[in-house]
Amino acid sequence: MKKFQFLFCASAVLVSTPAWAQDDSDSDIVVVASGVAQSAAESGRSVTLIAREEIETRQTVVLSDLLATTAGVTVSRNGGPGALTAVRIRGAEGDQTLVLIDGVRANDPSSTGGGYDFGNLLAGSVERVEVLRGPNAIVWGSQAIGGVVNVVTQRPADGVSARANAEYGSANQVSANAAIGAGNQTVQGSVTAGYLRTDGVSQAASGSELDGYRQFNASGRLNVEFAPGFGADLRGYYANSRLELDGYAPPTYAFGDDAEYSTTQELYGYAGLHGEIGPVKNRIGFSIADINRDNYDPAFGSAPSFFGRGRSERYEYQGDATLSQQVRLVFGAEHEDSRYFDGFDRFNAGVTSVYGEAIVTPVEQVTISGGVRNDDHKAYGGHASWGANVAVRPLAGTTLQASFGEGFKSPTLYQLYSAYGTRSLNPETAKSYEIGARQELGDGKVTLGATWFHRDTTNQIDFISCAAALVTNPASICFNRPFGTYDNIARTRASGVELEVTAKPVDGLSLRGSYTHADAKNRSAGANLGKDLARRPQDSGSFSADYRLPFDLSIGATVQVVGHSFDNASNSVKLDGYALVGLRAEYAVSERFALYGRVENLFDENYQTVAGYGTQGRAAYAGIRVKLD
Repeated sequence: MKKFQFLFCASAVLVSTPAWAQDDSDSDIVVVASGVAQSAAESGRSVTLIAREEIETRQTVVLSDLLATTAGVTVSRNGGPGALTAVRIRGAEGDQTLVLIDGVRANDPSSTGGGYDFGNLLAGSVERVEVLRGPNAIVWGSQAIGGVVNVVTQRPADGVSARANAEYGSANQVSANAAIGAGNQTVQGSVTAGYLRTDGVSQAASGSELDGYRQFNASGRLNVEFAPGFGADLRGYYANSRLELDGYAPPTYAFGDDAEYSTTQELYGYAGLHGEIGPVKNRIGFSIADINRDNYDPAFGSAPSFFGRGRSERYEYQGDATLSQQVRLVFGAEHEDSRYFDGFDRFNAGVTSVYGEAIVTPVEQVTISGGVRNDDHKAYGGHASWGANVAVRPLAGTTLQASFGEGFKSPTLYQLYSAYGTRSLNPETAKSYEIGARQELGDGKVTLGATWFHRDTTNQIDFISCAAALVTNPASICFNRPFGTYDNIARTRASGVELEVTAKPVDGLSLRGSYTHADAKNRSAGANLGKDLARRPQDSGSFSADYRLPFDLSIGATVQVVGHSFDNASNSVKLDGYALVGLRAEYAVSERFALYGRVENLFDENYQTVAGYGTQGRAAYAGIRVKLD
């Protein structure tokens, strides 16, 4: 296994799916790098795009499975489909990944660390994903330390379009999705709906009872143009999920099979107006994220054993001024109110932010961007961040990139105000550097990319135990905290390289792959100084190949290789490396109908991404896809 991993990681450098090699017409336009639409070649930041075409080619059901094969990204999941899933970018914490769904911040204000659970994010409604690797606090504010995942659902367009798919497979998994859009130059709308049900796997690796998962989801978008350059946007996303759990049941209280389950309802919405006044594109908007989470243990009755209600409301203005072909200014102001209710106590906080950045192109081959942001938080006061990047295009097909970025993460409501909270916490902060290059060869048939990155994170918030003498000391952070509290005690460092390539050597053949080496270390004083951060494999890579045969049959394969990591801070619990192989095929019956199927984990690899939690073995699925354009 180790030998295979080494050989694969050494060869995975030869293929990848970087942002700049997609086929769709707006493939090189990104929003996540600067907060406004911008060509990827003009940004000095690392961004990967995943288009709807890639999602369908890979037959993706759970979006995190596709993110796991992206450069710089690692994924861990506490069991099968629907289980708690963390996405870590460049060795950062999962809670340090900012997630946007149709422009709405989706991170959960009711969770302990404020992270987003990717277990409930399915791919059926998704049209496009942008993954920003590295901190960018200027336009995105808190939590964009590791990076940003920007998810865009089905966008409306002129004319009428529709798509649908349904599939069935292992563990009685049923998945069905549909999307329809219609519009003209004045009004455009789209609606999606999706359903997934599976018997799943046992969350406890030692268990024998399957833990099932079910989700309904829907999204909708409406664009109205009142007059040229003036209009309104409405967006909404809803998901209702139910997951069966394992726990620590009596009499042994060992982790194993039991009857616990959880439910989650997520609602994200946006309403905004936009208008062009002179050279300035103006946008004002209101967004809401409402997340309800409940855990149930039938052994103790029908009432929830855990009750979490998180909600954030955000008001924002953004201006985008193109002063000339050489100078573009982006500026804005935001205010966010967030609150959390656990069934007993209510916590809330507010933050007001202002930011500005300049995108300057002094000559056609050079684009320089830089900006600054200030956040005024109810708990810790003001915090300033800045960053800058440059993209140089010295020759046709050649781009050189460099950036410096700062990121920060505000303490969560739980870390500030719960029974374990500390109201004097400061935000976590990070400084990051990266240098990269990409080169097109053979008239664009091959594109290579390489990036070096380094990030230092300080003031990370961690839970500490409190000695009895400190609990009674009014000057101590442990005062009146007999069971422990949170403090800004942790420091981490991550550095590494990302290699990406795409190749289309002949018509119909597409090769993609990536390799990442990320050395993420604990820099906190104490016994764990210098140890690997938990669940951060140093080496990971993927390789994909897809070939469309002349008789309307497409075949493909993906190999994902992940090196070993550790499951705890002391590095005493090891997670072995693993390799997953998947095969897929699709046959176009006609221009509108296609049959498809896939086999996942072909060699039935036995592996874990979280110690003690089960994973999916070999599985097969078959389905039908319908499209109307």
